[in-house]
Amino acid sequence: MKPADTTKIPTGLDLYLLAAESAASAVIATYSTSFGMASKLLPKNTRRHIENIYALVRVADEIVDGSAADAKALGGQVDPSGVLNDLEREVYEAIAARFSSNLVVHAFAHTANATGFGREIIEPFFDSMRMDLTETSHTQDSFERYVYGSAEVVGLMCLQAFIEGATFNEQQMTKLIAGARALGSAFQKVNFLRDLAADANGLGRSYFPNISPATLTESEKNDLVEDIRAELRISSESIPLIPRESRRAVVAAHLLFEQLNNQIGNTPASEVITTRISVPTTRKAFILFKAMIGATPK
Repeated sequence: MKPADTTKIPTGLDLYLLAAESAASAVIATYSTSFGMASKLLPKNTRRHIENIYALVRVADEIVDGSAADAKALGGQVDPSGVLNDLEREVYEAIAARFSSNLVVHAFAHTANATGFGREIIEPFFDSMRMDLTETSHTQDSFERYVYGSAEVVGLMCLQAFIEGATFNEQQMTKLIAGARALGSAFQKVNFLRDLAADANGLGRSYFPNISPATLTESEKNDLVEDIRAELRISSESIPLIPRESRRAVVAAHLLFEQLNNQIGNTPASEVITTRISVPTTRKAFILFKAMIGATPK
């Protein structure tokens, strides 16, 4: 006799969370091939947390950089600052209530509660998003605050998902936190570097202090590439501490951005400011294969 199917069918809040996380998964699938590919190497529950984090971050980014502006251009009565403030308020309310009518917010709040991060790293993220609405260039101080809020805290959120249920001593946690912040910062700086022209011409922004996108020199480009390499080295030192089941995905993301940074380093500055550098799909597949078989950053 065939055994009875004892699989629990989601109902109520569980079913609603399933719908929310499906929405978050659709966001990462639509907007990011690199992160989407790397996240497939994660165990199911961790992958859902990462997708939930990415989806909220992406929605905030669309408010300050993309779809909200497009809607306004079409005649929509959109106030990006107000919408961003509303989103931040919804997030805090959802974390406290453990529910939101906004599916992406509901999924993010679930991950925040499940993995143990809160306002202390969520607030800096929204502060950085607000900077995008008002700042077109940065001093060294504002740049560091922006990168911390827009990228390093996202790395810390993801770290909480990777280490959920694991135990570390104080020294290990210090190393993991430094690695997560360094990897988030490196990712952000690589994106800034390859999007120099688009940010300057399309958004009127220049992120790197004292560097004009239009006149980027070979020396300036090389300094930025080396700075990113230094942060990737810090990140690589913490990777062995990440639980094995999540490590391959972190390695894959690390290697993908390392490859992208190397390509930028090998591209003349005159081309960097006119061409968006990307990693070919075949190369991405090879990097993912390397991560799957246990390769680690050098």
